Amino acid sequence: MTSRSTEDETLYTSLTNGLPSFLGNALLRSANLPSLPAIAMQVLEIARSPRAPLSDYARVIERDPGLTARLIAAANSVHYLRSAHPAQTSLEATQRLGLDATLATVLSFTLFPWPPTENAALQTWRRAIVAAVVASKLAHQLCPEQVGSAFTLALLQDIGILAILSTYPDEAEALYAERRMSHAQLVNAERRHFGSDHTLIGAWLAARWGLPSSIVHAIDQSHDGFLTDDMATLCLRLSGPIADAWLSPEPSATLAMLLRQLAVTETLPTNVIEALFHRLSEQIDLLTDILDLTVPAPVDSQTLLADAQQLLYQHSLTLTARLDAQQQQLDTLQLHNSALEERSRIDPLTQLANRAWLEQQLQERFALCHEQGRTMSVVFIDLDHFKVLNDQYGHQAGDLILERFGKTLASLTRSGDLAGRYGGEEFLIILPDETAQTARQLAERIALHLNEQPMLEIDQEALYVTASMGIACLSDGNFSNERELIDAADQSMYLIKRSGRRGISVHGQD
Repeated sequence: MTSRSTEDETLYTSLTNGLPSFLGNALLRSANLPSLPAIAMQVLEIARSPRAPLSDYARVIERDPGLTARLIAAANSVHYLRSAHPAQTSLEATQRLGLDATLATVLSFTLFPWPPTENAALQTWRRAIVAAVVASKLAHQLCPEQVGSAFTLALLQDIGILAILSTYPDEAEALYAERRMSHAQLVNAERRHFGSDHTLIGAWLAARWGLPSSIVHAIDQSHDGFLTDDMATLCLRLSGPIADAWLSPEPSATLAMLLRQLAVTETLPTNVIEALFHRLSEQIDLLTDILDLTVPAPVDSQTLLADAQQLLYQHSLTLTARLDAQQQQLDTLQLHNSALEERSRIDPLTQLANRAWLEQQLQERFALCHEQGRTMSVVFIDLDHFKVLNDQYGHQAGDLILERFGKTLASLTRSGDLAGRYGGEEFLIILPDETAQTARQLAERIALHLNEQPMLEIDQEALYVTASMGIACLSDGNFSNERELIDAADQSMYLIKRSGRRGISVHGQD
């Protein structure tokens, strides 16, 4: 393990404490825990500088004969035989390969067995290579000065999987062999099985190697969401999901889901996505061939993007149609609920407010008048001799009288008033902002209408109805609640009943 500064030691301790104790102990006891040779450490240190010349890399690499031989072999692969003279030195190989391929070759040689074998570690490295190319291309557009670090961080973001494989080889191989899981599902499965996911374990491993804290933090946060203002961080966090889509058995559908998520979060403009996929397959194929990594199926990046965008468009059409249908259902349901609510407030015979709605509205308006210093009046109405009419002409005739009297009240009250059937042949009218005098004027109009218009005609004989009415105004009494106001109007109405019916009485005045 490389010696660390006090700051790095503090970070390493913090990450160790963040691991479950059983997992931390198991990692430390693992005899096969991945290590990073000093050569690779020095190469990564050089990569932190965006302006480091390739000759700096070559000088470090040539100190390791095995690594140098692997680099020269990669440089002399079929993709780089444009020159008649094969590369013979570390510098020539580095210059021919370029920075990205050089970094990938160094880490591949130092972290993975050679030649590569098909296992979970190789799947991890394959994803890292694709993600690194994606991160690099994104960085060229979003943060050109950090292209090299974006490539490096994408290569290292999943190294925690190597630590899990070395510590729990059988269980981890079985877990990572489950191809149907998405990477997010894989992270959740790691937490269930091992008490932590590979991002935290990877950050711990990077700190143990002595990598700079910036790399350690980037690995730890590499799988966080896309909502970030730091473009280099965004490149890293996008690289893995795009690599997953590239390596998916159904790349177009997987990419379409990612594009939909990016559209919702407004993470990337369309032109950045289109530029990313331009010749992406060529760059990935070149790097995977150099490292002898096979991609499950050849992918044409332009076709993939076009297919994914078409799927996204079709999904949008389907979603729009579904939303329209749901909106129509919602509108219908709201109309139905409104109708039900309206019916719950209405007396079915008179089509006026029922008693429950009258009392609720009176309670609310009474409180409002007290809060705002306003007044209100109520008119309590009882149809005279209604039981006699029912007995003489039948209940059907009585119902017709109630129905027509309801229409009378509806025609004589204003839109802000509330008239309702209080029970049986009793009615109540709530008059906001009306005094006892103006309420009496309304009662007189009702009485005049009853005097002039018959409520029923039986055997060609007009049947007239009279009413006893009591009025109470909030300003004319010390009423503590709406119940007392109704009682006052009711008592005034009974004054008329006891004095012979057919008249109007105002509380506190008559």
